[in-house]
Amino acid sequence: MSSNPIANYFGVHAAALPLREQRMQLIASNLSNADTPGYKAKDLEFTAALQNAAAAAQGPLQTSDARHNNGLNLGPQIYDRAGVQPSLDGNTVDADTERAAYGRAALEYRASLSFIESKVRTMLTAITGQ
Repeated sequence: MSSNPIANYFGVHAAALPLREQRMQLIASNLSNADTPGYKAKDLEFTAALQNAAAAAQGPLQTSDARHNNGLNLGPQIYDRAGVQPSLDGNTVDADTERAAYGRAALEYRASLSFIESKVRTMLTAITGQ
């Protein structure tokens, strides 16, 4: 567990919210580049990124040599998403798929935000007694 009691109180949603925001930005970037020749649609491997964020929140890894962490990637897992239909210009963005993905990502972002808002309200009630 992380040594930060606030992060512990919010649970996984504290790490998930910035990752969900980054995914929405990637999808928006895909939509804005739908007509750019050669552009490859990008996405975030959310589960792996969340696991990495949780591992990073637990603190630095204990090693016996500074070279042991060289291959460790704790950043978000961004990858090029394969296209649904082949395109002559090499662009892999499908606008309908991206809009659906953005809608779902926005819903997931709002769900995490609602959870955090609920926790903040509970904390304020405990502090103020109202």
